[in-house]
Amino acid sequence: MHTIFALATARGKSGVAVIRISGPDAHKVGLALGGTLPEPGRFALRTIRDGAGLVLDQALVLRFDAPHSFTGEDSIELQLHGSIAVIRAVEQAIADTGLARMAEPGEFTRRALMNGNLDLAQVEGLSDLIAAETEMQRQQAQSLFSGAMRGFADTCRADLLRAAALIEATIDFADEEVPIDISPEVASLIDRVITVIDGELSGFSGAERLRAGFEVAIIGRPNVGKSTLLNRIAGREIAITSEIAGTTRDVLEVRVDLDGLPVTFLDTAGLRDSDDTIEKIGVARARERAEGADLRILLDDGQDDAQDFNLSIDLRYATKSDLTGFGISAKTGEGIDQLLADVSAALSNRLGNMGVASHERHRQALVRARDALSLARRSFDTGDGAEILALHLRDGAAALDSLIGRMDVESVLGEIFAQFCIGK
Repeated sequence: MHTIFALATARGKSGVAVIRISGPDAHKVGLALGGTLPEPGRFALRTIRDGAGLVLDQALVLRFDAPHSFTGEDSIELQLHGSIAVIRAVEQAIADTGLARMAEPGEFTRRALMNGNLDLAQVEGLSDLIAAETEMQRQQAQSLFSGAMRGFADTCRADLLRAAALIEATIDFADEEVPIDISPEVASLIDRVITVIDGELSGFSGAERLRAGFEVAIIGRPNVGKSTLLNRIAGREIAITSEIAGTTRDVLEVRVDLDGLPVTFLDTAGLRDSDDTIEKIGVARARERAEGADLRILLDDGQDDAQDFNLSIDLRYATKSDLTGFGISAKTGEGIDQLLADVSAALSNRLGNMGVASHERHRQALVRARDALSLARRSFDTGDGAEILALHLRDGAAALDSLIGRMDVESVLGEIFAQFCIGK
């Protein structure tokens, strides 16, 4: 296996830059650049030189011996001054040793997976952690990265293996009398796992939306204050506002951290019948995005208070209180804090009994497991035979195994690691 290296911090000028080296020749590369290495698990200041002996920088050198590293391989970490020129020179010096090549995206994490330091769900959690924008997303990703999915899968799997062992015992001793009736325990184990899986599936929608982010559409007739509200939420001029109806022609977006929730507010074109071809396209797009949004806010200036535009409305506010004396005013800010609090509460309620599963891959594996166990329960109830029941139990356990990559890993690795940066 090749030794790999990459910049683990953002490329460009910075206070500190970290270059990682991992693989069978990592320590040789460290020796070539720094002369000597610290003891395993320790760090030391070293002068970094190229092959010609030219001083490139002084760096803090960290040494990790397999398997006690992120990748499970011998590893070296160089903490350098974050100069673009220094980074370029040290990378070139590493390549010139002929002992290491530049890492591919996600290759460090892939090696951690292959060496058993991470499971597949933890890899997804790490990817989510890197992408997390809000505190609640960070907590969700950290739970996955910390091994919560493995704990869930192992608990369910242990119950299924116990049930399978009991069933297979009846197969092994088919010609003899089994000393105890195993039926109650087998039924209880199957039902318990089904209940746990159902709970995880019921919380999937909220978990997936938290990971991906919510969309909130601001709708209403033209010139009702939608764009002004978007600008107020953004804290800057995102949308053009004017007294001319129909100014907004396309859907404008602003993403915010709302009490830890990742929320994208959508400013949509004013909903009305129009002969203007461009405006009609804008209205059609507005309807499409509003229908697909997680929440719809209707702004109403009193002229269309019975209008719902044939859309499901979640929150409704009278607007332009600076002119009418009641409701909210995006222009002055009156009532906007309460509006945002209402949105936060409504979306938080949708998180419900959110569990660990947050990726579509997780949902599909849980559905496969649930289907297999439903067949197992049916076989148990109808007395189809121990062999068929044991087969369904094994299928359920296999589906749970796929959650953490005990099987069927290669089919999803490419998609997962394509999202990683080079230094991960």
